[in-house]
Amino acid sequence: MERFGFLSFGHHSIDGKDGLDAGQVLRSSVELAQAADEIGVNGAYFRVHHFAPQGASPMPLMGAIVGATKRIEVGTGVIDMRYENPLQLAEEAAALDLLSEGRLALGVSRGSPEPARRGWEAFGYGANTENGADMARQKFELFMAAIRGYAFAEANSLDQQYPQMYQPGTPLPVFPHSPSLERHVWWGSGTRASAEQAARDGVNLMSSTLVSEADGSTLGELQAEQIRVYRQSWEDAGHDWDPRVSVSRSVFPIVSSEDRELFGLLASDKDQIGLLEGATKTTFGRTYAAEPDVLIEQLKVDPAVESADTLMLTIPNQLGTDVNIRILDNFAKFVAPALGWKPSV
Repeated sequence: MERFGFLSFGHHSIDGKDGLDAGQVLRSSVELAQAADEIGVNGAYFRVHHFAPQGASPMPLMGAIVGATKRIEVGTGVIDMRYENPLQLAEEAAALDLLSEGRLALGVSRGSPEPARRGWEAFGYGANTENGADMARQKFELFMAAIRGYAFAEANSLDQQYPQMYQPGTPLPVFPHSPSLERHVWWGSGTRASAEQAARDGVNLMSSTLVSEADGSTLGELQAEQIRVYRQSWEDAGHDWDPRVSVSRSVFPIVSSEDRELFGLLASDKDQIGLLEGATKTTFGRTYAAEPDVLIEQLKVDPAVESADTLMLTIPNQLGTDVNIRILDNFAKFVAPALGWKPSV
């Protein structure tokens, strides 16, 4: 584990009476990223969900963080491609990658189940399958082609161009183009099959907060096998660069009585098994909450944490900036160095 960052779901109160409202959460996210940047935390990542009081539009937030920080990577975990215009996303992602000078880690995928049934239809998109997987795949392929510079339109006749820039019929890509963006895309994978596909596609792997399998193995064991398959497929594909791999965990170092009061009861000794989308047996990760020396031993024997280069800590963002700064600071001081962490400099 060379890097660690925080993963925020962006939970907020709708009316402001039961916790932070949306504006407060967004501002808190920027403040947390600034503090994390000073600590040396490597990344600030944000979940994307629609039709729910959570984070939904990450580009403005990540742009604000890029402008307010110097080193920290900013990213998504993940953008649901079913709701996106792939060419517009390519333009926005390239602009953010250029503004950040390559600090972007754009996680995309089919997306997880949403509160709205076929909610992407309200955004103007249709799919042939009930879960929209076919459309997500098509959009992802268009997005990757766009950031790789392929043309999607032709120049108009000169009398219809303003300004007159191209000979009629000239193939036109979307702009701006960021040469580094292609290597800053991650696929959010919850299965071995999708991990293999991510390798063939030539993108980094963001192993999900859950795995759509349940055979008695731990989440760490399932993810470690997913990572092994991914890396073998990457090698077989013959790509000429080394990809990155991330996993996420809920980890709360207890170094004070206040930490124990807040997080002590959250600890669990095993993963949870449930059903996803009504039918698929799924393994959900446990919550780690203990003194730093205990956490170090627990995380050292997690094979997925050992196999990945980046660990994302899921944070209780609704508790506010100060609590989450303390979680990150405690992890950076008392846990991460023993796991091989290299702070951003």
